[in-house]
Amino acid sequence: MAFFVKFWGTRGSIPTPGARTRRYGGNTSCVEVRTEDAIFICDGGTGLRELGIDLSRRYPSQPLTLHMFFSHPHWDHIQGFPFFAPVYAPTNTIYVYGASKGDHSIADLLSGQMQSSYFPVDFKDLSGKIIAAELDGGSATVHDVRVTAFRQQHPGGSLGFIFEHDARKVVYSTDNELDKMLPDPDAVLRDPWALRKLPDEMVEAARGADLLIADAQYTDGEYAPKVGWGHPRASTVVDWAVAAGVKHVALYHHDPMHADRDVEAKVDSCNERAKRHGAKLTVFAAREGMELKIEDW
Repeated sequence: MAFFVKFWGTRGSIPTPGARTRRYGGNTSCVEVRTEDAIFICDGGTGLRELGIDLSRRYPSQPLTLHMFFSHPHWDHIQGFPFFAPVYAPTNTIYVYGASKGDHSIADLLSGQMQSSYFPVDFKDLSGKIIAAELDGGSATVHDVRVTAFRQQHPGGSLGFIFEHDARKVVYSTDNELDKMLPDPDAVLRDPWALRKLPDEMVEAARGADLLIADAQYTDGEYAPKVGWGHPRASTVVDWAVAAGVKHVALYHHDPMHADRDVEAKVDSCNERAKRHGAKLTVFAAREGMELKIEDW
């Protein structure tokens, strides 16, 4: 059985509509991963609104059960939730997974942005059945799909998610500052082309993935003044994929300052890096509306 992956929001930090971002998109983080039996949603940025409209068209009178996985509750990953049509339908059930923040579950954090100071509709007025389901560093099996969360490097923390089924593996990893994990960060300055070593647990998370969807917000030149902001160099993402034997990498969480041509230049440099390391790896940029069938890759 195949995975189907569709990108509904690919931008990081803030929505960026306009001519400069027309090709790769301006909506913030949202990816649909589905099988014939289940629908999984990774993050709920502004791309979630379009996904909700599409689900309503695909299943006009059918009750839906959806599983939403939130990497973390920063604005660009939750701001589409109040505009997600399925949460307003009483026949729908939506499971929400994510790490707790202190005493607050991900459901508490989603409802917080719908307080009257910020939004005209209260969380308690949503008609859909919303169920909080924590997946903090653990695993669960949902409709024969094994979903595993792993911890990432980001201010306030974030989770990546591994989806495995029928010998297929998709990894969703955004807001993960890989460069903060390097044992010798200065080695990048000494030899920018040398393969960067990442922690074993991070390599194992992506091991053998058919598709790695990875935050690759910065070029090498952009990263230095933004250390600690929670996002990696795209070149370090390539090294992660090479070490883990990944087949395909979708560069994701595009910088709001990057026009389409900047994203394309980053893809070119990443493919050149993979080639220099002798890797059988394809690197491309996640694009709004792009749909992939993960089968026999």
